[in-house]
Order: sequence, then structure tokens, then C-alpha cells
Amino acid sequence: MTGIEGLIVYAIVLAGIWTVYGRIRRRTSHVATRVLEESKEAGLMQPASLHPLVDPAKCLGCGACVDACPEKQVLGLVAGKADLITPANCIGHGACKELCPFDAITLVLGTEERGVDIPRVSEEFETNVEGVFVAGELGGMGLIRNGIEQGKQALESIAARVANAPSEADLLDVVIIGAGPAGLAASLAATEKGLSFETLEQESLGGTVAHYPRGKIVMTAPVDLPLYGSVKLHETTKEALLSLWTDVVESTGLEIRHGERVSAVKRQDDGSFEVQSSHFRLRSRTVLLAIGRRGTPRKLGVSGEDLDKVVYRLIDPEQYANQHVLVVGGGDSALEAAWSLADVEGTVVTLSYRNEAFGRAKPKNRESVDRAAARGDLEVLLESKVIGIGRDAVELDTKDGSLTRENDAVIICAGGVLPTDFLRSIGIDIVTKRGTA
Repeated sequence: MTGIEGLIVYAIVLAGIWTVYGRIRRRTSHVATRVLEESKEAGLMQPASLHPLVDPAKCLGCGACVDACPEKQVLGLVAGKADLITPANCIGHGACKELCPFDAITLVLGTEERGVDIPRVSEEFETNVEGVFVAGELGGMGLIRNGIEQGKQALESIAARVANAPSEADLLDVVIIGAGPAGLAASLAATEKGLSFETLEQESLGGTVAHYPRGKIVMTAPVDLPLYGSVKLHETTKEALLSLWTDVVESTGLEIRHGERVSAVKRQDDGSFEVQSSHFRLRSRTVLLAIGRRGTPRKLGVSGEDLDKVVYRLIDPEQYANQHVLVVGGGDSALEAAWSLADVEGTVVTLSYRNEAFGRAKPKNRESVDRAAARGDLEVLLESKVIGIGRDAVELDTKDGSLTRENDAVIICAGGVLPTDFLRSIGIDIVTKRGTA
């Protein structure tokens, strides 16, 4: 074979490879485009939390971000560029940014249409109030793994802050408020570093996770917990995760003050802070806020909402056996409550949501609701709202007119009001993120 013949063979092989590659890319782009159009039609274009913003000028369409995302069909290649094809399914893993070889991805919070209110914090997780730090869900990072990592990193900043401070009686290095993933990780890190601290939790161990419906699947990822070691969890139930938290606390000897609702954090003349909780008044050099975003439950403002049968979270579906239950809301907590109740024999469940699609809920929850509705165990009323709650019935306004449903219990899962008043009482600035880093 001559040199020219060899080049021709190589060219033919290369052309064949390029042709196959082009076909695969076109097929992949076609699928991604179809998924994106379906998301637009279903009204699923608003990310719930942290999400990637792709710079098309830098993106070369290599697909590394698509492969890196742990969720299926969240990112895709559309017209040769990476794009969010199911924005509502993005839960903020951030792996896409880490593996993008062209630095084309920025992780942002909120969109132009839906802003996210969060405390103003520095890269060290410190707020504008010197000595007060924020980690986890309050800062807009709802993923369990993110909360754990932020808790550890915030504690690193705090440890550096108090490293050379002289010891003083009754003055703690840090008070950690909240015992969810961020607060638990920070507490373990504080123990490991030998800091003096107290951890205050107004309810039970686990924070927001403890309020999830029984059997809820919790998505997380391998993490390292100080003093405890590597935890390799990918998909597990709420109960398994809470069991892990309990084992972590018991094996490390960590002490958490439960039932301690913090009512005030006040800076003193010497620069320290006084933290007032249900049973304690503590003095501390720094404060770490690792509380959730729910704050006070958001109410509907309708007649009858003050009845005893109205609650704002589901604890145990079995307690509603053989009852007529109305669930209100369109997020994950509402959908989880609805399908969990629908699985209880004898329970008649109606799910009411004001919008035309469950744009804020994860795919698995939407699928579970669809299955329950297909079985006839769950009535779904989109574009509806509650206009009155009575002793034995509820009245709703729907797109087809008003209707009345027999009712024994109402579970309102309309989210919570950010604890803005509490944060502002400390002096913390609140900013609204609309697609900003």
C-alpha cells in the first residue's frame, strides 16, 4: 500500500467515524430538544434551588456536564450546546460545573420569574453581621450533601476566627442553631477541633428531614463526616437516614439540646453574642445559623383554617386511615403527603394545587402521584384553591366551578415563610437572587 492509498484508507475510516458520531449527536440533540419542549408544555421550567447557567459562548458541547449529572435528563445538548432540559428536576448537585472543562457553567439561585430570598453571605459563609454565619438550607442549598459540606466549611471559618482568642468563663466559641445535616456536620467538626460550643434544635434530630413522610426516598451522595468517617449513601429512605444520624450522635458522643427554640440573638458591647433559647441564655463569640427555610408555615388565609383538623405537615399517614383528607400544595412535601396517604387503605385523598402543573416537585413524586391517581386512590385538582374549611367539608374553587368535598382533615403544604423577621432582628441583610451566582 502506497502512502497515498494509506491516507485514503485513513480518511475513509475517519469519515465513517465522524458520520457515526454526527448521527449520535443529532439523535441525542433530538431527544434533548423533545424533552425540553415537553418541559415547557408542562410548565416545568423553574428550578427549585441551585442550578447551572450555561454560557453558550464558552460551551463547546462536549457533554461532560450531561454525563456528570446524577439525575437523568436534567441537562442535555440542544443545538450543540448544553442546556437545562427539565429545570424543575434540577436539585443542585453541582457536579456539572465541577466537570465542565471549559468553565462554561455558573451555579446560580433563582430566575427572573421566581426570585429566591436568602441571607447575604461571604465566601466564608459569614453574613454582614460579623461573627454570624449561615450554612445549609437557609442559604438556598437544600441538598443534603451540600448542607453537610457547608456546615463543615462554615465551621472551618469559625475555627480560624476564634483560634487565638483567650479563654473566658461562660463564653463559648460558637452556638450552632439547628441540628439538620448542616448543623450536625458543623457540630461534629466543632468537636473534632476542640471548640467550646452548644447545638440547639427546636424540634428533633435531622431538621427538615425528620418531617418528611414515612418511607420518603432521600437523595444524597457519599460524604465524610468529622469523627465518624465516610458515609456512602446514594438513595435511601428517611428512616434509614435518621437512623444513621442517631448512630452518628451515639457513636461520637455528640450532645444536642433538643426542644430549644431560639428567640433572640443579640450582639453585646464586647462584640460577643447573647443567644436566648427556651431554657438557656448563652454567650458566644460566634453563631452559626443552620436552620431551615420553612420558618412559619405559610397559611391560606381562608375561613376555618383555625380548626383543629388543619395541620401544616404530615407526620404519620396511618393516623388518617379511613378519613377524608385534603392536601394543599404543589411541592415535594405536598405530593409526598398525598401519595403516602393514598397508600393507606380506606383513606380518601384529594390533592389541590393552584397552578396547572407540579413544576416544583421531583419526577419521582410526580410519578407516584400519577400512579395513585390512575389507581383511583387520589383525586388531583389542578388550578384549584381552597375557599373555605368547614367541620365536615371543604369548599374549593376550580377551573370547572366550585365544588364541595367531605372532609375530616386538611394538610396544608404551601411552604414556609422565610424567618425574615428573626434574621433582620439580628441585623442580617436579605437579598433576592434572580439567576445570580
